[in-house]
Parts: sequence; C-alpha cells; structure tokens
Amino acid sequence: MYFTLSTGIELVLMVLLACTLVYCIVLERRLAALRSGQDGLKATFGELNTALTAAAATVRALKASAADAGEQLDDRLSKARALADELALITASGERIAERFDRAPAPKMAMPAGAMNHRLEALRAVR
Repeated sequence: MYFTLSTGIELVLMVLLACTLVYCIVLERRLAALRSGQDGLKATFGELNTALTAAAATVRALKASAADAGEQLDDRLSKARALADELALITASGERIAERFDRAPAPKMAMPAGAMNHRLEALRAVR
C-alpha cells in the first residue's frame, strides 16, 4: 500500500467532513427542539393574551356594575334622607300639638275625668 501526502490529506478531509456531518445532525436536532419549544411558547402566549382580554372585559363589567350600584345607593340614600326629614317634621308637629293639649284648659265635656286623663297620658306616651 502506497501512502502519499494527498491520500493523507484526503483521509483527514474525510474525517473532518464526517465530523461536520455528525455536528450538523446534532445541530438540526437541537434546532428542531427549539422550534417545537417556540411553538409551545407561542401557544402559551396566545392563551395568556386570551385570558388577559377576558380579564379586561370582566374588570370593565365590574366597574360598570359598581357604578350602577353606586347610583342606586345614592338614590336610596337621598330617599331615606327625605323620609327622615319628613318624619322629623311630623314628630315635631306632633310634639307641638301635644304641648298645646297640655297647656289648654280642660274642656268641659260630658266625659269622665278618668277617661280624659287616660287619653292625655296616651298622647304623652306617644311622644
């Protein structure tokens, strides 16, 4: 067997080409894994985007609901204040009438004195 310099260089180049081929195969597998991971990441981002959109819509609906509830509460509060003012007015008017009954001379009626006192006590108890 005759071994020349060109045969040695060709053998070295064959080995280097074989190493390059093996490295390319390994690199292709790694790139395929990276691409599949990227596809999974895209799907995850898509799901996250959908969830964020739904959450934003829910927050907007919650704000609208809170605004409606606030308006209803304000309406009810103003009605309650009006009723409280009216009740205070009625109570004050009743107290004035009761004071006038207390200051007024006893009417001369055919009613027995015990019944009259009983009615006056009932009016005082209401105050």
